[in-house]
Amino acid sequence: MKLLLAEDDAMLADALQTQLGRAGFEVEHAPNGAVADYLLHKQPFDIAVLDIGLPMLDGLAVLQQVRQHQPSLPVVLLTARDALADRVAGLQAGADDYVTKPFDFPELLARLHALLRRTQPASTPTLAGGLTLDKVSRRALLAGTPLELSGREWTLLELLVLQRDKVVTKEQIHQAWSDDSGETGGGNSIEVYIHRLRRKLEGASLNIRTVRGLGYLLEAAA
Repeated sequence: MKLLLAEDDAMLADALQTQLGRAGFEVEHAPNGAVADYLLHKQPFDIAVLDIGLPMLDGLAVLQQVRQHQPSLPVVLLTARDALADRVAGLQAGADDYVTKPFDFPELLARLHALLRRTQPASTPTLAGGLTLDKVSRRALLAGTPLELSGREWTLLELLVLQRDKVVTKEQIHQAWSDDSGETGGGNSIEVYIHRLRRKLEGASLNIRTVRGLGYLLEAAA
């Protein structure tokens, strides 16, 4: 599990990194809100722990940005602010949990595990070649490495995976794009996206085959 820890107290951050690492988390530390916001946009995380009183960009501002592009990411606010109004503000901003300082690490760990149990999908389809799709976070990994996918690329790949070994027609693709973004592709746009996906899946034992006159299907590479 990959965890973002946004904490400006160096001693506390170091201690938490060590303890979370021993608990099985891969921890990425952000010493301020600007770095946290950058990392959350650039890397996939399974859960985030945000201090509210971060320099440069406070934790609530970071949380508001997260909710715009990762609405399902579990987020725990970690702060010395223990007033009722502060807790309410944090939860209303989109936090899934609120832990006040000082705290005992076993309690924080239990809260993280409880959140992950509620938010992680019961099962994540894994295909031959190490391709894994996480439909909750709209994330694809190949041999454990995240694939950089646009919104339409993700939607197309998900559709091909769900219909694996079955032909997906261009009409189905256009409909999926329309349902996802309110737009429809035209002309040769589908061919462009198929070409991009083929390049990004190089190295996997998967192949996107063109079925002339019908559409495309995802199958195990020969």
